[in-house]
Amino acid sequence: MIRVLLVDDQHLVRSGFSLILSVEDDIEVVGEAADGAEAVNLARELRPDVVLMDVQMPVMDGIEATRHVVTDDLAKVLVLTTFDNDEYVFQALSAGASGFLLKNSEAERMVEAVRTVAAGHALLAPEITRRVIRQMVDRGAGAGGELGAGASAVARGRAGLPSPSGGAASSNERRSSGGAASSNGALTSNGRPPSDGADGAIATLTPREREVLELVGTGLSNSEIAERLWLGEATVKTHVSNLLSKLHLRDRVQAVVLAHRHGLV
Repeated sequence: MIRVLLVDDQHLVRSGFSLILSVEDDIEVVGEAADGAEAVNLARELRPDVVLMDVQMPVMDGIEATRHVVTDDLAKVLVLTTFDNDEYVFQALSAGASGFLLKNSEAERMVEAVRTVAAGHALLAPEITRRVIRQMVDRGAGAGGELGAGASAVARGRAGLPSPSGGAASSNERRSSGGAASSNGALTSNGRPPSDGADGAIATLTPREREVLELVGTGLSNSEIAERLWLGEATVKTHVSNLLSKLHLRDRVQAVVLAHRHGLV
């Protein structure tokens, strides 16, 4: 059973989402919140599998709430957004959301999105993924937000380099490096940006895993990759799982960002 927490400041919206999800045999709506602060508290109390998170809310917005939920490993977050607002998508992915869903999506799409995120997969809409991910690459958000706990953390930890985010390292970084990163910005003591170490991790991929990573970077789903490479979907899932493990990435979102940052797409 997939446990879902609904977060939106409009009661009618929450009621509508609850009605859509509650009729599914494998989904249970375990709670509702009207703002980000309440969402964080309920996520900590109820431990849902997926938080369906609105962005614009009073007290604490959905982006900040997402950051708290993901940092504390309380649940996976699926952020609701509008089609034409890339900035919200950019901020949601940087905060650690597993994906985003358009608010005017069909009911079936919402149900499938919840299942996808609950299964540990990222939800990326190909029609806006490319330009949003390009924003993340151009801004360097991948280093501190999306990739800070991944392949770059090991290299930074071993070299005693600071976290590119300018803040304390995540718990994953501390486990990888054996200590907390400093918070004096993105430059090392010699004034140069730290190397993220991902090139070496990419080199450990098999040719097929690298090929799958490149296709993941374009926003293709497992079924689309399977069709492109003439492979079974289960085989593609195995390749994706292996490459995420080798690159120390949390999910597909991080893989997409890494592929773009390192010129694989």
